Amino acid sequence: MALVVKEILRIAKNKAIKLPLFFSSVPAGFPSPANDYIEKSLDLNEYLIKHPVATFFVRVQGDSMINAGIHSGDILIVDRAIEPVNNSIVIAALDGELTVKRVAVRGSSVFLLPENEEYEPIEVKEGSELYIWGVVTYVIHSVV
Repeated sequence: MALVVKEILRIAKNKAIKLPLFFSSVPAGFPSPANDYIEKSLDLNEYLIKHPVATFFVRVQGDSMINAGIHSGDILIVDRAIEPVNNSIVIAALDGELTVKRVAVRGSSVFLLPENEEYEPIEVKEGSELYIWGVVTYVIHSVV
């Protein structure tokens, strides 16, 4: 199934949640001794959201972007204040239908590219209506 926007979510305003942030790195190889102190607190809103007024979340459904690390059920953080550039992953409305794709400009043609070899690139044809809703900045992906 192609990756589509399943739901659009807003940022909860005035909901700062400070969580502990340990500055010691966690190796992905062999374990190392843990440091038992907290450097500071981290508010994920401050870390993940650069333009709160222009940011929204979407939950996606489908598998057309799995090679970009975007899976069905993931929540994407989308920033409308960021100007899309060639190869940005965007939320796009093509002829009124929302999708998540990589936008590519090749010569005078614009394409919406999937990140799954089972899907074909979509060329935006003359007469089609393409609107970029925003640039995907982060993927919230559950590993369980």
